[in-house]
Amino acid sequence: MKQVAPPPCPQWYADREFNVSLWGTYVFTGNNWVDDRYIEADHAWGGGVDFKYFFMRYVGVGIEGWAVDANQKREDIFVDFSDGIFQRSFHSERNAIGAVLGTLTLRYPIPCTRFAPYIFGGAGGIFGGGQRPINKAFTEPGEGFDVVQTVGHTDAEARAIGQVGGGMEIRFTPHIGWVSDFSWNFVDGPHNNFGMVRTGVNFAF
Repeated sequence: MKQVAPPPCPQWYADREFNVSLWGTYVFTGNNWVDDRYIEADHAWGGGVDFKYFFMRYVGVGIEGWAVDANQKREDIFVDFSDGIFQRSFHSERNAIGAVLGTLTLRYPIPCTRFAPYIFGGAGGIFGGGQRPINKAFTEPGEGFDVVQTVGHTDAEARAIGQVGGGMEIRFTPHIGWVSDFSWNFVDGPHNNFGMVRTGVNFAF
């Protein structure tokens, strides 16, 4: 009896494709908000977009951009050394923090399935955070410079950011999928790092 060859597996991922991903994100800082020096909040919610081109089945390059709404904490102090007064208070201020990064993605579409685990890394710039208190010394009559008081805060600073992470994509069709991943982000020193969870839809062309 002549054997019939089984039909080939459906191809959910192309050898060359352009991807556009739209996702929501949750950011959480590696330090307590009091110690964080950039986001200056415990967590923040937002969203972003990825543009990636896979020039071969397993390797892609792209650009990622995102923004979050951070409820930042601002520290204010008042110190009067002559009278032994030390006051410390905080107020909140909402600010948008965002970043733009170039990325490299390595993926492995599992044969005959809709799944493709991936790892990625990137580098770029982050902006909107890093405000620090401006503390100034004042004189009282006959007592010299014995009062230190917060008079404002610096403007936001742009800094370098690096990123490493991994996740999974599942394709509903060869052109529409769902991505979910986690990354750890490094921002100019040990007191600024944060984690990012993302999930959203991916369009492949």
